[in-house]
Amino acid sequence: MPRYNFLLCLMVLISLGQSGSDEPNVLLPSASETPTDAGLSLLDEDAGSHECSACVWREQSKVLRLETIKSQILSKLRLKQAPNISREVVNQLLPKAPPLQQLLDHHDFQGDASSQDEFMEEDEYHATTESVITMASEPEPLVQENGKPSCCFFKFSPKLMFTKVLKAQLWVYLRPLQQTSTIYLQILRLKPVTDQGSRHIRIRSLKIELNSRVGHWQSIDFKHVLQNWFKQPHTNWGIDINAFDESGNDLAVTSLRPGEEGLQPFLEVKVLETTKRSRRNLGLDCDEHSTESRCCRYPLTVDFEAFGWDWIIAPKRYKANYCSGQCEYMFMQKYPHTHLVQHANPRGSAGPCCTPTKMSPINMLYFNDKQQIIHGKIPGMVVDRCGCS
Repeated sequence: MPRYNFLLCLMVLISLGQSGSDEPNVLLPSASETPTDAGLSLLDEDAGSHECSACVWREQSKVLRLETIKSQILSKLRLKQAPNISREVVNQLLPKAPPLQQLLDHHDFQGDASSQDEFMEEDEYHATTESVITMASEPEPLVQENGKPSCCFFKFSPKLMFTKVLKAQLWVYLRPLQQTSTIYLQILRLKPVTDQGSRHIRIRSLKIELNSRVGHWQSIDFKHVLQNWFKQPHTNWGIDINAFDESGNDLAVTSLRPGEEGLQPFLEVKVLETTKRSRRNLGLDCDEHSTESRCCRYPLTVDFEAFGWDWIIAPKRYKANYCSGQCEYMFMQKYPHTHLVQHANPRGSAGPCCTPTKMSPINMLYFNDKQQIIHGKIPGMVVDRCGCS
């Protein structure tokens, strides 16, 4: 059972112990206790709402659900804390490149499984990585001579190295030309320098007819090289990239000049992780003005910008929903075990709690704590149905 569901049940038990009745008696938190960074505007209550225990309970459920979402996202992404990346840093690091825009255009970052009866996932808790964009960094001094080459080394997490690579593209930005020219692009695999000098090995060569006065992003199939690196990590010392025109000018952006922020080389990797099936369940849907007292699903929008979480590229907000309401004994015939427990100890049990019975994932594009751009799917972030359990 998720943590916030347990806390809700605990609050019911405390209320029953204090009031001696079956009606939850929950007080709203004071102004000093209400979270100020919730990223959510709570509904204004009218004069009679203080007498509506369901309304009070709903507000408590909403605030608790929101705070739980924040901790769940960090936990499911295996982050100890939110990456310390400001909006200015994001603007500097974000590549101005086609793959990023394609990810934003082709994926539903609200969660593309939220309207389906069934969805597939292997791990019901941790995020499933689908795409990783890794920015180039400077290679180790062991492969350099007089500080050259200054690019490009790519670092990968152990988790990524154990996945199946479906596609890997190396993206290189070529500086603009004044006229049509033939470009000779080559990629060298770096190796440690010896007494005999450098022994870099050419692994790819391309001949490109280029006429671009605004610059050009060139992609190179890198799947085979990456698979070898994953199988033999000790061979990954990085690569050297150059792209010479007919006059001998190197057009490849590997060291940034002023105005070239976001144009450094990067790897776009698509991986596959196995999944498993989940089953369907039914429940009630309500809106914020509903007078329904039974267990019901209510709308809730999470705003990451209001959290100050600029490290999340997309979505900036999403519909999370939450569960609230009572689970009366008369509706519990479908839970025979719980019903028997209640009859055996009617004064010692508060009954089942209103909890999510089906949840779906959301797609997310974000910076991790290594300033890598990750596209993945976080399971269990959207409440699709609620029920008593």
